[in-house]
Amino acid sequence: MSEPTILIEHRAELHYLLTEAAEIEHGLMCCYLYAAFSLKDGERDGLSADEAAAVARIRAAIVDIARDEMVHLALVCNLLAATGAAPHLLRQNFPVTPGYHPAGVVVSLAPFDRETLKHFLYLERPEGVELPDGVGFAPSRTYVRGQAPGRLVPSAQDYETVGHLYRGIRAGLVALTDKWTGPKVFCGDPRLQVGPDVLAMTGLTTVVDLESALLAIDTIVTQGEGSPDHHETSHYERYLAIERDLAILEATNPAFAPAHPAARNPVMRKPPDPKDRVWVEREPAAGLLDLGNAVYAMMIRALGGLFGHPIADPQIRIGLVDGAIDAMHAMTMIATYLPRLPATADDAGPRAGLTFTMSRSPDSFPDVGRGLRMLAESSRAIAANLDRIAVPLDPRFVATRDLMARVAVRFDGLAARDVPIAVATAAAPVGTPAPLTTNEGGKEIVRGQAIEIQFEAVRCIHSRHCVLETPEVFLANVKGPWIHPDDAPIDRLVHVARSCPSGAITYTRLDGGADEDLPPVNLVRIRERGPLAFVADLRIAGEAPRLRATLCRCGASQHKPYCDGSHTAAGFDASGEPATMPTEPLAIRGGALEVTPLANGPLRVFGPIELLSGTGRTLNRMTQAKLCRCGGSSNKPFCDGTHVRNGFRADGA
Repeated sequence: MSEPTILIEHRAELHYLLTEAAEIEHGLMCCYLYAAFSLKDGERDGLSADEAAAVARIRAAIVDIARDEMVHLALVCNLLAATGAAPHLLRQNFPVTPGYHPAGVVVSLAPFDRETLKHFLYLERPEGVELPDGVGFAPSRTYVRGQAPGRLVPSAQDYETVGHLYRGIRAGLVALTDKWTGPKVFCGDPRLQVGPDVLAMTGLTTVVDLESALLAIDTIVTQGEGSPDHHETSHYERYLAIERDLAILEATNPAFAPAHPAARNPVMRKPPDPKDRVWVEREPAAGLLDLGNAVYAMMIRALGGLFGHPIADPQIRIGLVDGAIDAMHAMTMIATYLPRLPATADDAGPRAGLTFTMSRSPDSFPDVGRGLRMLAESSRAIAANLDRIAVPLDPRFVATRDLMARVAVRFDGLAARDVPIAVATAAAPVGTPAPLTTNEGGKEIVRGQAIEIQFEAVRCIHSRHCVLETPEVFLANVKGPWIHPDDAPIDRLVHVARSCPSGAITYTRLDGGADEDLPPVNLVRIRERGPLAFVADLRIAGEAPRLRATLCRCGASQHKPYCDGSHTAAGFDASGEPATMPTEPLAIRGGALEVTPLANGPLRVFGPIELLSGTGRTLNRMTQAKLCRCGGSSNKPFCDGTHVRNGFRADGA
């Protein structure tokens, strides 16, 4: 009853609070990562085998929570864009100065230990839960923030918990929608929305109206503090589980120290007020820190371009995401090495740590083409400095250097696409007359008088259209020749071939009749407890074009990316009838469809597609997507990043 009321009377106040929410999510993500990066690396850092395994579990759990904070930041950016504001990726550098957030919300960098863990629990606590904060995280002073009613210029407001902040934003959105009607509140450009088809992360959704806005807010709160139905997977409960594990480890070994003595609140530059800060001045830590912050800045700029520009070319949108993810991998390598290096001249002093120093302009995109060129330029400079500074420290940095060099090449290639590229509306016909052989490249070829039938056993998923509709042509369970093209009317054979969902059966007419046309609409049908069935002008992993294919989504096929029927033996259980998503008709519905299996990850699809349920209901329309093929996504058929956690392994294109 004593909680302050969050006041939202107009759009400016809504945007003010959403930008503060974005900064808190961004800041918490960095704080959690800093603690995870400070953890020791197994037995080579003096841990026993049991301790090493436990610390690895703790690190994975904290990184997973930090990944959720990235989703929350993305959701807030979608909320801002939907209500007419720009995405917000700025924040204060650490430690955040008093007054910027409420007195009870202290955002600062600290290595992992029991008190840091208590601080994380305090920040993620549900509303109504009383907890002490960790020692060393008390605010330097107490103060009150508030907004007077009737003011036009928004001001900072107080809230007890992050959940309290979002409850206020939620109430404000409802009130403004009731006051102005939805379309006036949600007036943003829908092209600025970033959804799971672009950024495959659990919980990420687009925001276009009040219903989707409230869903986004509920996702943030549920993942953080939890809810009565989903408390066991909340950040709060997961940190409690880490606290229990830590207590067992400390009871077994009172001297147990899971982390390196990384500095609290390290800074890159000599601070005017050194209180509560550690200046990382000693080499090679200072040079490596500069590199880590350069990679972090490049990652934020790539995300700023993604969220801040209505980019028409889907390959550029996906390329920005891929570049940001690669930068995160490079940053992680640097950030986990820094706590091994002395930060100051005192050998016994604190170790270094990544400071996540912010650029004053995180979005370097005056336009997309020039922004991509600047990202390529930054990536090349980072690769060069990795070679000069990091590789002499540890040969493992060679892979990081090469990764950033590839990122530069990718951004250069994307920059060359400086005009939006429409999806092609026509392509070369698929299928030419096959040579007169009985087998070629795994195809069984049978030439009749009027038609030639080609059969690829490795693609067959045994849907049995052939043996049930033309049993006189396709003889089941016989030895020797089993395809007899002259024993049925040619029109029936053409129909059977076109009904084969896997594309295992194709044909070439020899009577002067037309071969199969390119489909006017690219379709992907979700088969109940089975694969994804494509009908399109398909270009799969650089192979020759084809018109039909069934691609594995259970993760068990031995012929990935193609389905081989393993979903049945694996007991794969996934609906072919997910919920319909509101979409607009596509301007271009056919043309080339590129399908690229990503290494150990999803299927990346470029081109117009209409996603259908097993019964033919249109579920979604899109021009790019990342589709799950590990079988574990909670957002099927889209990827949500679960492949990283479940250890999915599959070759890429």
